[in-house]
Amino acid sequence: MRRFRVVLSRVVGPVSVPSLLLGLLFFAASLTPSLIPRGPEIQGVLGGLVTALGYLLGQVVALLWRAADLPRLSGRPARILTGICAIAVIGFFLWVLGSSLAWQNDLREKMGMAPADALRLVRIGLVALVTFAGAFALGRLVAGLFRWVRGGFYRVMPPRRANVLGLVAVAVILLVVTRDGILDRVIAGLDESYETAQALFDEAPPAPDDPRMTGSAESLVDWRLIGAPGREFITSGPDAAAIAAFTGRPALDPIRVYVGRANGETPRARAELALAELKRQGGFEREVLIIASPTGTGWMDPGSHDPVEYMHDGDIATVAAQYSYLQSPLALILETETGLEQATALQDAVHGHWKTLPEDDRPRLYVHGLSLGAWSSMHATNMFRLLDDPIGGAFWAGPPFPSAFWNHVQRQRIPGSPWVRPTIGDGSLVRYASHTASAAEAEADWGRMRIVFLQYSSDPVVFYDPASLWRAPRWMRDPPAEDMSEHFFFMPVVTQFQLAVDLALSFGSPPGHGHAYYARDYIGPWAAVTEPEGWTPAETERLQAHCDNGVQGGCSNGELPR
Repeated sequence: MRRFRVVLSRVVGPVSVPSLLLGLLFFAASLTPSLIPRGPEIQGVLGGLVTALGYLLGQVVALLWRAADLPRLSGRPARILTGICAIAVIGFFLWVLGSSLAWQNDLREKMGMAPADALRLVRIGLVALVTFAGAFALGRLVAGLFRWVRGGFYRVMPPRRANVLGLVAVAVILLVVTRDGILDRVIAGLDESYETAQALFDEAPPAPDDPRMTGSAESLVDWRLIGAPGREFITSGPDAAAIAAFTGRPALDPIRVYVGRANGETPRARAELALAELKRQGGFEREVLIIASPTGTGWMDPGSHDPVEYMHDGDIATVAAQYSYLQSPLALILETETGLEQATALQDAVHGHWKTLPEDDRPRLYVHGLSLGAWSSMHATNMFRLLDDPIGGAFWAGPPFPSAFWNHVQRQRIPGSPWVRPTIGDGSLVRYASHTASAAEAEADWGRMRIVFLQYSSDPVVFYDPASLWRAPRWMRDPPAEDMSEHFFFMPVVTQFQLAVDLALSFGSPPGHGHAYYARDYIGPWAAVTEPEGWTPAETERLQAHCDNGVQGGCSNGELPR
């Protein structure tokens, strides 16, 4: 046994028990639920990483303590204190570990997911151990690199200066390696997106035969350059026959105008092309006109657009312009400005022409977007431009947490109203909807312009908070919403990592939770914003059932491409 300990000590090196206890405390905190249920493998990786991070923080604190020459316990008092802390931390860890399965299953039940089994605890432990070992080994390598670099400096300068310069040199080396690694991944992602974009420029499906449709032989928009998301948007959705069959009333074929990124060199060129095509198809002669902003890949959620076309008997036109081929996370980082510029150019062009039309002979105009599309649409919606001639309203779903306008509105909430679904003033201008509320009711009637945010209380794309590194997010200070756990536990650093994992998992959540917005939850907000003639709550329920059934000609529930 003694020989084994000696070999282990040589391989692993000295281990700090206080730092390890801090890492174990971080692991215990990571087992508490957050916004999205986590599988055992994901939880294991998260637990291993935060354990390693806790160990690292303990080492850094110890280093600073020694550098400041602060008093330290030693001998028997130090061993007693360490023993007491170990018993407390291990006891807390075991209690949390035993409770974690029930907590996760409670959250899974609220989201309509099957319960997890008890074996998940074993898988969590094994994956966490492997992850921690890998991170620990990496830390040892970095420490070895520091000692090697510092040893080189010892030969030419005093020890204190060698320590500082050695630390700086290692930090620079790690920065370069990390930067190059990130760059490599970004390039790989760009390569995949580029290949996908190239695959878009074929002619499948064939261009529409109807000369009134975008991409037809008579269209101003080249079908080959529109790309798959745009072609899907143009050719899908209900036609007049499907709408009439559902409503029992005469209906029109909805107008859908979509301009791909390759259809124009600049955002302004694409916006002007979209406006010209919208005019050609008679979009300004419809009852309702929607300026929509797509997600990062150019995707338009059919769960949003199909229902609103039913609600207005097809007497509606929707126009959109693509700004990126990248998946949403890459577009968020690399093409944020491009998305904002494209949305602004399109709104300027369409709204600018709309304002020149007689007030009693033009469509009711609305703006809309989902996720990154909501962010860009909000940015483009200049309230000062609308003061003299306001549009009918806006409907934004899943607004990302950095959205400036959304953050401004959230901060205007009436004190005491929940952060995840706040009350803004008397509700005459801004209302919120979720999977349990449709924005139909408020203290006051709607004013001249209507704005609705659809946001799920469990959506980390909306409620991720960068400041959770050191303080609890605002929504965590409120009583939990219907699909949130009662067992939230805030811990600096750990909560930040939990929410980062939630962000990655949110796109695969069950419909109605996380970032998985679906058709039935769009219907109520669309009714509140656009006020279809003669529309009743019973009609809303009937259309929801129609969408849920997915029958021929029904509205689709699309999955949000990442």
